[in-house]
Amino acid sequence: MDIPWWRDAVVYEIYVRSFADASGDGVGDLVGVRERLPYLAQLGVDAIWLTPFYPSPMADGGYDVADYRGVDPLFGTLADFEALVADAHTHGMKVLVDIVPNHSSSGHPWFQEALAGRGRDRYVFRDEPNNWQSTFSGPAWTQVDDGQWYLHLFAPEQPDFNWRNPEVHEEFLDVLRFWLDRGVDGFRIDVAMGLYKAEGLPDVGDQSFMSVSPIWGQPEVHEVYRQWRKLLESYPGERMAVGEVWTDSAADLALYVRPDELHQSFNFAWLQAPWSPTAFKKVIDDTLGTVPFATWVLSNHDVVRHRTRYDTADPGTGLARAKAALLVMLALPGSAYLYQGEELGLPEVKDIPPEARQDPIFFQSKGTLPGRDGCRVPLPWSGDAAPFGFSPQGVDPWLPQPGTFAALTAEAQSGDSDSTLEFYRRALACRRDLVRSIPYHLEWMDSPEGALFFTRGSLTCVINCGPEPVPLPPYDHLIMSSGPITGDSLPPDTAAWLQA
Repeated sequence: MDIPWWRDAVVYEIYVRSFADASGDGVGDLVGVRERLPYLAQLGVDAIWLTPFYPSPMADGGYDVADYRGVDPLFGTLADFEALVADAHTHGMKVLVDIVPNHSSSGHPWFQEALAGRGRDRYVFRDEPNNWQSTFSGPAWTQVDDGQWYLHLFAPEQPDFNWRNPEVHEEFLDVLRFWLDRGVDGFRIDVAMGLYKAEGLPDVGDQSFMSVSPIWGQPEVHEVYRQWRKLLESYPGERMAVGEVWTDSAADLALYVRPDELHQSFNFAWLQAPWSPTAFKKVIDDTLGTVPFATWVLSNHDVVRHRTRYDTADPGTGLARAKAALLVMLALPGSAYLYQGEELGLPEVKDIPPEARQDPIFFQSKGTLPGRDGCRVPLPWSGDAAPFGFSPQGVDPWLPQPGTFAALTAEAQSGDSDSTLEFYRRALACRRDLVRSIPYHLEWMDSPEGALFFTRGSLTCVINCGPEPVPLPPYDHLIMSSGPITGDSLPPDTAAWLQA
């Protein structure tokens, strides 16, 4: 069988606002992305995923969409988008765009009509609210002038669509066609498990992301993705869709990637696993045992960067562990999703002043939750002071960059064989060669305590999560490692690829 391009792809997430600012207004844009495509080609990624760039009041960084068929002037024009897709294809990279079907912006024409009393059935309105809470904290209901309430599982500026209305189905099929006709290779589906709510909207005790819940993962959602799959398959070139599915069960996750539904679904259990060989092995076994086409991800625009998540009191452990986890992830069967800046070893920025913060989570929680700004700070490209080449000199980026970014710029790391950037480039180049020749399954080896060893054909992958060095298994030569290896032992917080 022909192997589809996405099965083993390395996909790079671009949070457009924070990638590169070509227009000089302190906000990243599509021209900025286009100018940096050679950097991404040199990094060695197969595809890019662009976060929303559609017209939006920006109450939630563009995930509040006012027009699903356009480009916000903040990010450029439709012509800029088309030129970006054409250039990415010239560089051999696919382009995925983010689609947001659970909710629109309160500025969307449909919602404005609903407020005027017309077409309310496109959204979830009712006379009395239930006890549901917003994922961003606070109630999930806002009252309108005539006394009715509307549902918003996120910010009040993000009213939830009513997917029991056929008009909503038709609208999104048309939106998908609009972007497919412009050459996009696929879609990342925001809140893919949230579209339908249980009939009657019953009160709920625990609102966390679970496979059995009146809020998430209703069975009707699968028919939506069956429709979308048919549409994707009617286009040439293996167009695909990957779902953002937060759930507590690998079996539930697998339902979204049945042969007639989505091609892939994010595997957040990997990202949530603690630094432990037992936890890593369980996630790998659960995933490969249930999900036909696995995905792996360590960071994205919604979570604390993994360098910081893995940190301990010992200096340097976070970065050492981040590099080791990457090698393991790239050795697993399936595709890997990277988040911009992880190849530079960027940490979470924790000291953003309150007046600079922009995430609605920070505001809706009245400052008790820091929100997601810390992983969204604009990238450092060059130079030794802000804006570090992200914006033209003298322009303040939309979120402040810390001075410590000076040592982490792409310019400072390029050509330095010990840098995180060059490590990523080597790892992606090695993986590209390896995936052509190794089987799509792994076999576990006996591993010393604190370590995890597995093989995929001729490749042996080893990681030591413990506090002491462990003996390496027999091997012919070292392909690459995440840290120095001397003799026949694997140091703590280190991973390696060995040729068996």
